[in-house]
Amino acid sequence: MYTQPGYYNQPGYGGQAGQLEMGHGPYPSIGAGGTVSPQVQQWFNAVDKDRSGFITAIELKSALVNGQGQNFSETACNLMIGMFDKDRSGHINLEEFDKLYTYINQWLAVFKTYDKDQSGHIDEQELSQALLQMGFRFSQEFISFLTKRCDPKGGKISVDNFIVLCVQVQRFTEAFRVRDTQQNGTVTIGFEDFLKVALSCSI
Repeated sequence: MYTQPGYYNQPGYGGQAGQLEMGHGPYPSIGAGGTVSPQVQQWFNAVDKDRSGFITAIELKSALVNGQGQNFSETACNLMIGMFDKDRSGHINLEEFDKLYTYINQWLAVFKTYDKDQSGHIDEQELSQALLQMGFRFSQEFISFLTKRCDPKGGKISVDNFIVLCVQVQRFTEAFRVRDTQQNGTVTIGFEDFLKVALSCSI
C-alpha cells in the first residue's frame, strides 16, 4: 500500500518512502461503478516510474518490499506479472494491477496469520501449519525440503518466497489431479509431459 513516510516504522513490514507497503489497512479495490479507486490509481502511478501506463516485473520489484526490508524477489515478481498479464505483453495495465494488488493482499493476510510477531518471516513449523490449513498434508521431511529451498541458510521464509512457494504447490497439485484419473494419489507420466508440467508450473 502506498503510504506516507513514517508509516514504515512498524516492525517486520518496513520499507522506504515511495515503495508499496503491502497489507496495511483495508484494500479499497473497485470503486463505485466498477472503476478502479483513486487510491489504487495513486499506487499504480507510484510504481509506473516511466509513466508508460504499464507496470513491468522490474518496476514491481523496485516497489514491493517484503517483511525483511528487502525487495520482492525477481522470481516472485515475474510470477505475479505473468499471472495477470492476460495478453502476454510482459507488463500489466491499471485494471490488471488492481487484481494483482488484491491477490497479494490475500496472500499476505494468510502469511501474517502465522507471522504473529511481525518479524517478516515464518519458520518451518509455521509453514507446515499454513500448508495444512490449505489442505496439504505433507511429511515433515518434505516441509524441511520446501523450507530449505526458500532459505538454505536460516530456514526463514519471507512473504514473497511464501507466495511463490504456495502458487507453485497449487499449480503442481492441479496438474497432478488432472492426471490422477483413479484418484488414488499416484500417476503415470511420460517424460515430455513431466517436463511440460515442471516448466509450466515453475514459471
